[in-house]
Amino acid sequence: MKSAVLAFAAASLTLATPLAAQAQTVPAACPVKAENIVSNDGLSRARAAVREGRLTVLAMGSSSIEGIGASRRELGFVPLLEQGLRERLPGVEITVVNKGIGGETAKETADRLEREIVASRPDLVLWQLGTNDVLRDRSMDDFFADFRRGQGVLDEAGVDVVLIDPQRLPDNARNPAFQGRNPALSEISRLIALEGGRVGYGVQHRFAAMSGWSGLDRGGVGPDDLHLNDPGYACWSANTAEGLAAALR
Repeated sequence: MKSAVLAFAAASLTLATPLAAQAQTVPAACPVKAENIVSNDGLSRARAAVREGRLTVLAMGSSSIEGIGASRRELGFVPLLEQGLRERLPGVEITVVNKGIGGETAKETADRLEREIVASRPDLVLWQLGTNDVLRDRSMDDFFADFRRGQGVLDEAGVDVVLIDPQRLPDNARNPAFQGRNPALSEISRLIALEGGRVGYGVQHRFAAMSGWSGLDRGGVGPDDLHLNDPGYACWSANTAEGLAAALR
């Protein structure tokens, strides 16, 4: 009986290994570079947490944080980021909390930042913002008013912050709602980077990084012309893990 149990356990491990490896696969066409994240000297709390052997990250934003477009939950951004950070920061207990809600603008995220921070008690908050504000044609005045309201909550909580700018949409988007949107997404990304530098938040230049994803299927974006596909999530999570690990070591 004991040998049968051991054989079953070994078989289970053999079956599990390919699934784990599949979840970690980064497309060969994906350039993974730490330079996509700029710390702006704003990650001291997260660095201290890493030195103590544990790090809690709260991921806030809309559908790409939630993981919409991935074929399986474990192939979305947050599970892959958590896995990637564990690989790059061995010995550190990593927790990445997924609080993405599809369709949110900066306003809705700012509205719930305080309660999510209280619930998760993070060292670091990733705030993905800007895409839905552009797609809904919100004014930049309204966008930055919501950003500064969220900034007040973040600063009061004393957490570190990395802002994640919008994704790049396919240049050949078939959905008329998304055609010609990249110039506006590029501009709000530029403004987010300037604001992050001004207030001392880290910034991930996701839009710029995705310009180099031409080797991925549809540039990492799925058939709806908006949400990332599995290769896109794998590429983005690997770049995020690489950039964060380099900044936090």
